[in-house]
Amino acid sequence: MEIKTIGVVGAGTMGNGIAQVAAQAGFNVVMRDIEDRFVQGGIKNIDKFLAKSVEKQKMTAEQKDAVMGRIKGTTKLEDLKVCDFVVEAVLEVMDLKKEIFKALEEITRPEVILSSNTSSMSITEIATAVKKPEKVVGMHFFNPVPLMRLVEIVRGYKTNNETVAVCQDVTKKLGKESVEVKVDVPAFIVNRLMIPHFIEAMKLLEQGVATKEDIDKAAKLGLNYPMGPFELMDLTGLDINLNVNEYLRKELPHELKWQSSLELRMLVKAGRLGRKTGAGWYEYK
Repeated sequence: MEIKTIGVVGAGTMGNGIAQVAAQAGFNVVMRDIEDRFVQGGIKNIDKFLAKSVEKQKMTAEQKDAVMGRIKGTTKLEDLKVCDFVVEAVLEVMDLKKEIFKALEEITRPEVILSSNTSSMSITEIATAVKKPEKVVGMHFFNPVPLMRLVEIVRGYKTNNETVAVCQDVTKKLGKESVEVKVDVPAFIVNRLMIPHFIEAMKLLEQGVATKEDIDKAAKLGLNYPMGPFELMDLTGLDINLNVNEYLRKELPHELKWQSSLELRMLVKAGRLGRKTGAGWYEYK
């Protein structure tokens, strides 16, 4: 099946990023969210990113207009019935994802693949909401989507080879590199590697071993990381980090390393979620 139109459910940071790269790759895009203000916010973010690309002479104004012209924003889920491939990018709430997948299966054609951008949740469990679980797959992009090259393609228990192959092809057409997660484990590959080093960084801070600035500096200069753990948490969002951490603690209770930091919990409660709110571990102006 030729894929011409990609549906994106969710117009937030990840959703509008996915919509942007799809439109830039030449696909028509239908981006849906529950309220028009969220849809318009997503479209505004895409326009802002592309405007900077024009300023830097990475694309022309005509190319920018062409990309924006391929994106349709909507609050109606049924508008995704024209899509050949769908990426869900909503909140990390399992019941919400199941509800959306059930509704998507009812409005899309039988051959349409339904993928989830979840960063940690079970694709197998999400697929229990549909009649064709073999067409459900994980397609985990990374933030910021237009700049990060990796996509984790995650097999659910019943995901078939054809679904994975199509996902790999779409990923390539989006200009991304893919890795295949063959077993549906909590948090897949990257977050299983990343979250423990976040936890250890927070332990070092809480134990007074070093300041967050020096921990970040040590990671960058000693491990050659482009960003330190606290800087990276602020970029990805402290609420997202806490959610993934809590999900791992629930799914892997025998592994004590997933215990959440008290300070991380307090920052999230205070609304300090990182760069997106102007403050997290650090202050942003």
